Amino acid sequence: MVAAASVAGTSPVRVVLLESSARLSQQPYQRKKLVLLLSAMRHYAALLRAQGYEVDYLHAPDFLTGLREHCQRTQPGHLFTMAAAEYATRQFQLTLPDALGLPVTILPNTQFLVGQFDPFPDAAPTRTVMMATFYRAMRRHFAVLLEKDGAPIGQKWSFDAENRKPLPRTLTPPEPPVNEPDLLTQQVMEEVVRMPNGIGDVTGFNLAVTHTEAAQLLATFLGERLANFGPYEDAMTMRSALLYHSGLSPYLNLGLLEPMQLIRAAEQAYHDGKAPLNSVEGFVRQVLGWREYMYWQYWRQMPALATKNAWNATRTLPAWFWTGTTDLNCLHHALTRALQTGYTHHIERLMLLTNLCLLAGVQPHEVNTWFLAAYLDAYDWVMVPNVFGMGLNADGGGIATKPYIASANYINKMSDYCASCRYNAKQRTGPDACPFNLLYWNFLITHEEALRANPRLGPAVLGLNRLTTEERAVIQQEALLVLERLGFHQAAEA
Repeated sequence: MVAAASVAGTSPVRVVLLESSARLSQQPYQRKKLVLLLSAMRHYAALLRAQGYEVDYLHAPDFLTGLREHCQRTQPGHLFTMAAAEYATRQFQLTLPDALGLPVTILPNTQFLVGQFDPFPDAAPTRTVMMATFYRAMRRHFAVLLEKDGAPIGQKWSFDAENRKPLPRTLTPPEPPVNEPDLLTQQVMEEVVRMPNGIGDVTGFNLAVTHTEAAQLLATFLGERLANFGPYEDAMTMRSALLYHSGLSPYLNLGLLEPMQLIRAAEQAYHDGKAPLNSVEGFVRQVLGWREYMYWQYWRQMPALATKNAWNATRTLPAWFWTGTTDLNCLHHALTRALQTGYTHHIERLMLLTNLCLLAGVQPHEVNTWFLAAYLDAYDWVMVPNVFGMGLNADGGGIATKPYIASANYINKMSDYCASCRYNAKQRTGPDACPFNLLYWNFLITHEEALRANPRLGPAVLGLNRLTTEERAVIQQEALLVLERLGFHQAAEA
């Protein structure tokens, strides 16, 4: 999909919105995501027409074909388009003047704050800039949660240490809000059902498709879930997919909401006494810190970032990632949610899905392909740095200075998955041992030399000192059997 404004002489601005069949079929996308994108575009077109704009809404085999058809028919004098967030699309935009034979102005992308301010404009791709450093610079520049003297409110930049609690059994998160599909959305749903490939189905689609609906979801989050977001942002449970998360990333990444809109609203909730500082700061850090940092890293490291494989991973992604059919209870729930709804929160993505893929040695490009297909909020600019960098540490530590790996002990501590799983979360080896345990220790053994060189992993690697030579051999032998049994096979070209 692309939007541009074309001006023909002194005539009014004409807006062109384009649906590309090639782009829609690039991956077997989550069908609810396709409904969200297409319905949001068509609602936006209707809004622009109601405001008096002339809108040319096109369906074409690909972007270039559609734009050429538009230009031949309307003879614009100039084309304006916002800089694409994704690398390949922006490279395509640069070819448009020659391809269309008219002036093309690429305007700044307004969906990210680093487009307004780059905290480290001269940082080379090889320089390590930690997210904490980046986040502080962004907070200072945009004056977010600061005292009058410029110090952080609460005298700390991050309250992450207070935000690592499992969800108590006595606490029930509120039900996620819903938006009933209107006639236009229903028509889109019918179209998506007929599309040849995709993940999940359109049944139960209840997402926001307009700015107004998305703003109402933001207000609901502020009133019902922000206060408890902080303490339980890392919690995982079978009882709720959303917990106290906002669920707003699909709308933010689509442009139905803007980052500063979320940041200032959360900041105001703190000043109004409606949410504690640890929750507000944690939410602000996700938007102003993590999201902006990922976009910043994407553009300083592309296109090389999308080919990184620092741990020399050579295995394939199991077929059950595309079905959710597995006897690992935590992964069954996370995968089923992703495949059915297009959503799991960030800890399930990081500490379940990419954690297992890193431990199992799955090729990064396969993991990235799955994430791009499965999630509502997935776009190249966010998935490449998140999967190759933060999740799989495949970039060699340029984005995350240590690999995010964990055994079943972490999952058992932060969730209720392990209690009803057929595997034993406390067992390291044997037929009932949780694969996370076995693969965790196998990863430490396999990469011991490299891991010992990372000061942030000292305690974990030192645990290897307690293993005898015989125990190491058993772990490595059983790990190979488990990898094959679970379908993590060696790639043919490896």
